[in-house]
Amino acid sequence: MNTELTEENYQALSRYRQERAHETISEIPFLCEQGYYNTAINRLYYACYYAAVALLTKHHISANSHAGVKTMLGMHFVSKNLISKESGRAFTNLFDSRQRGDYDEFVYSTREEVDELYPKAQRFIEEVDALLSK
Repeated sequence: MNTELTEENYQALSRYRQERAHETISEIPFLCEQGYYNTAINRLYYACYYAAVALLTKHHISANSHAGVKTMLGMHFVSKNLISKESGRAFTNLFDSRQRGDYDEFVYSTREEVDELYPKAQRFIEEVDALLSK
């Protein structure tokens, strides 16, 4: 069943995804404490993914896949310098790292990888938050 979303629905869905981004990134210290580095990489990606979807949703931009979200984010926000190129690259790197960790054999993420990607994910979400608050 395809129903047309109202502006109120778009805004509520965007807020929900933004909340999920913040909840998900808050899991990282616990996961690292327990040594779950592959899971931490996965959650870093999903935190940024939820933030990206929140931004796209607010602007009524749809994407049907994770790759589509990456493409739409680049086309509508990174290419227009609304999101920094560094954050755009961080999202792409997290996308690739999550893909490897979830689907490739014998991939073991390290604490160092998480420590490198965590602040980049935080910065990405901060940039998205700033755009969402406008």
